[in-house]
Parts: sequence; C-alpha cells; structure tokens
Amino acid sequence: MIWLFWLSVSLLILLALAFILPPLWRVHRVADADMDARNIAIAKTRLAELKEQLSGGMLSPAQYEAQRTELELALSDDLDIAQTANTAASQGRWLAYLLAVLVPLGALALYAGLGNYQAITPTPDMLGATQPASPKLDEINKMVDKLAKRMESHPNDAEGWTMLGKSYKYLQQYPKAADAFGKAYALLGEQPEIMLSYADALAFANGEQMAGKPAELVFKVLAREPDNINALWYGGMAKAQAGDAVEGVRLWRKLLALLPPNSQSQQEVQELLGKLEATLPNGPAGTPATTSAKPAASAVAVTVQASLAPEFKSAVSPSDTVFIYAQAITGGRMPLAIVRKSAADLPLTVTLTDEQAMMPNMKLSNFSEVKLLARLSKSGNAMAQSGDLLGTIESVSTTDKTPHTLVINGSVK
Repeated sequence: MIWLFWLSVSLLILLALAFILPPLWRVHRVADADMDARNIAIAKTRLAELKEQLSGGMLSPAQYEAQRTELELALSDDLDIAQTANTAASQGRWLAYLLAVLVPLGALALYAGLGNYQAITPTPDMLGATQPASPKLDEINKMVDKLAKRMESHPNDAEGWTMLGKSYKYLQQYPKAADAFGKAYALLGEQPEIMLSYADALAFANGEQMAGKPAELVFKVLAREPDNINALWYGGMAKAQAGDAVEGVRLWRKLLALLPPNSQSQQEVQELLGKLEATLPNGPAGTPATTSAKPAASAVAVTVQASLAPEFKSAVSPSDTVFIYAQAITGGRMPLAIVRKSAADLPLTVTLTDEQAMMPNMKLSNFSEVKLLARLSKSGNAMAQSGDLLGTIESVSTTDKTPHTLVINGSVK
C-alpha cells in the first residue's frame, strides 16, 4: 500500500505544477525571436527610400541626414525594447524552474510535519487512538465523589440519588449503590424501576443473594406489574435460591412466554428453566431427576487462574466486570458456582466451591466434570451479551486439585 501512497502524492504534485507552470512558460512569447530582424529590414527599406528621395532632389542633403539620424535612433530604440522583452522572458523561465522544485519539496515537508503515511495501513493501536478515549477509573471516581458531595446539600433530589446509585453500581460499590437507591426509593415511592434497581444493588451487596429485602421489593413489583420482565427474572431467581423450585419454574415459564421468540434472552432463560425443572421431585416430565455422579461436597474445590489475552487489553476498562464460573457440560448454562471480580484484578486466582452456588440444588459437587468459563462484561449483566469477552475450558474434573489456566481470548457472538 505504500507504493500507492507515493504514486498518489506524485500525481497530485504533477497536477499542481500543471496549473502553475504554463502561464510562466508563456511569458517568453512576448519577445518574438524574429523581432530584431524585422526591425532591421524595415529600417533598411526606409533608408533606401530616403536615398532615392535625395537622388531625385526631393530631399536636401541636410534633410536626408536629419531623417537618417532619426531612423537610426528609432531602430536603436526598437532593439532596446526587444532586449527588455527577452530579459522578462528569461525572468519568467527561472521562476518556473524555481517553483518546479519548491512546490514538491514544500508539499513533502508539510506532510512530513503534519501527516502520517502509515495511516494507509493502520495498526490496532492507531485505530484505538482515533476513538474517543474512555474516562479513566480515577476520573470516574472523582466525578462520582463530586456527585455524592452535591447530594449532601440536596438530599431531596431523587433523580440525583438515582444517578448516584447507578454510578456506584457501575463502580461495583454495591453497598453505596444500595444506600443511594434506598434514598431514591424513599423519595419516589413505589416506582418499579427504582424498586428493582434497589433490589439488585442489595442482592449484590449481600453476595448476590435475593433473600430478605431484595425479594420483598421484587414481589411488590410483581404484585403491581405481573408481566414485568425484570421482576419475573429476579422473582424466579429469588424462589430458586430459596429452594422453592416449583414457584421459580412458574415465574420463569411466564417470563419465557414474554420474551421475543428465538432471542438470545429467551434461549438463556429456557436453558436456566430446564436446569431448574430438573431439580423438581419428579423432573420436568414426571420422571425422577437424574444428575451426574456426586463426589463428596467437602472435596470439591476447583481452582482457576484467569488472565486476559494481550490483544484484548486495549479494549478493556479496569471497571469492567469479570465472571468466573463453572457450568454443567451438558444441559443448561446455569452457573454451578460463580465469582464476580473486576478487570483490574486480572490476572487472578479463584477457587470455585459449593458455597458460590446460585441455587441449592445446582451445586458443583453434583457433577464429576464441569466446563469452566471466564466472561468479561462491560455492562455487568449476568446474562451473556454479544461483544462480551470470553475464555473457556471445555472439561475439567471436579476432583482435580491442580490449578486450571483460563485465558480470556475470544468473544461472545
């Protein structure tokens, strides 16, 4: 591609010279090369006429001499004019030569200082440099601290508390987020969006457990809006964590019917629903539920060493969320054990155990082999979204005590 760049530069310079040089070259035509010869020929003819007039008695010798002298002076003046014109022509030509050199050199000098020919084949770093830079984490913290101080003098600003809660949630400061959403809830009352945000922040502040106040808020929303999609999701999770699989299945079945057909969200809920239905006493189809062979719960501890591939580091913010979790190899994608961290913590080592199970009946110890995943999400959403970064190990034994290296080196399609 470099040769194409230089070819384009050369053509543009030639085009510029094509506009500049022709007028300068045409100046020499002002002085005709045959002008002196014509002037001399005219003078000789006139002199011959004067001699004939002298010999014919039409001019006296004195008159002849006067007119001959006048003719000589006129010829001398004509020759001086021609010389001046030739000088002007020469001056125009040397200026043309000068511009023919200075225009290309000037263009190249300006581009050397202001341009970058390597942009024809940009590198990933160059492309990243052209994109708007994301605010750094310390800058975000300063803005959030400034908002928090402002709220101290504006305690009745519900919109401000809501914004502060969202900001703290983005920074994964869940106790502070819960406090801010709580103040907004107290000011705004029973508004479903605020209630669900409050419940979500409380659950994350409590180790992602919905029991207590989070579940209470969610079911208040469901009483007012039975078809609220987010409330059905949280409600199903709350029931599943409480061991009430029957009610959890009922809520998620209703959610499944409300989601767009064949959407990614519907597919994920369907898989989670299948896993939850498998925990029912008679299984989803009236048959006893089966599970993989169970190693002793006390012996199950899967150690994961997670890291980020170098080529993705420029696209990741330190505040991005990292989920490290285990799934059953076959069936749904409900995490059997999950740990939530920040991209700033990478590389890191975590240990997955039954204590990190999302549902009592779906534990790591229920399976002899599992799939390990590390997913990096900018949104912090528990459900995988297109563009999330992902690393997987397809199969590991739950009794294997050696650390498993997991590199985030792909993306969710």
